[in-house]
Amino acid sequence: MSTAVSPEVAVSTWNIDPAHSAAHFKVKHMMISHVKGEFTHISGTLKLNSADITSSQIEASIDASTIQTREAERDAHLKSADFLDVGEFPTLTFRSTHVSKRGMSELEVEGELTIHGVTRKVAFDVEGPSEPIKDPWGNTRIGLSATTHVNRRDFGLTWNGTLEAGGILVGEQVAITLDVEFVKA
Repeated sequence: MSTAVSPEVAVSTWNIDPAHSAAHFKVKHMMISHVKGEFTHISGTLKLNSADITSSQIEASIDASTIQTREAERDAHLKSADFLDVGEFPTLTFRSTHVSKRGMSELEVEGELTIHGVTRKVAFDVEGPSEPIKDPWGNTRIGLSATTHVNRRDFGLTWNGTLEAGGILVGEQVAITLDVEFVKA
């Protein structure tokens, strides 16, 4: 009797649950502290290959207009043409191109990140995906956390100001953290 998993059974589709997912970022402010923020609407799909996790694929999209930093004037500035220009570039997207194992429950997911209409290759360090669980409503769920760092200038986000004593107002390195929950389709 064979216990091999057929390829069509091994691949399952999972949709991002936007109500239980978040995309956070942090960037240096005046070279002394970090400003943190988040995007509150993420959507996307994971094609999970349980027989070979390295053959899995993910595509995700973030609504740029949902940026929040707890400061209305700063949020408006970040949405403006100086930064994200949400009128012209309403979404940030990621499409995986390669997945590799880094440990028992750790992966590196490489792919194409598009911000402000500019696409660059990035690599996310991923913890997960978790083991599937059934929620109280009968849905099957998994979760993961992913982190990366990007230089905002690489994506055309070049606005800055200089400080009287020297230095810059907004740092160039941006830390990105995603906490994502998926529901099996």
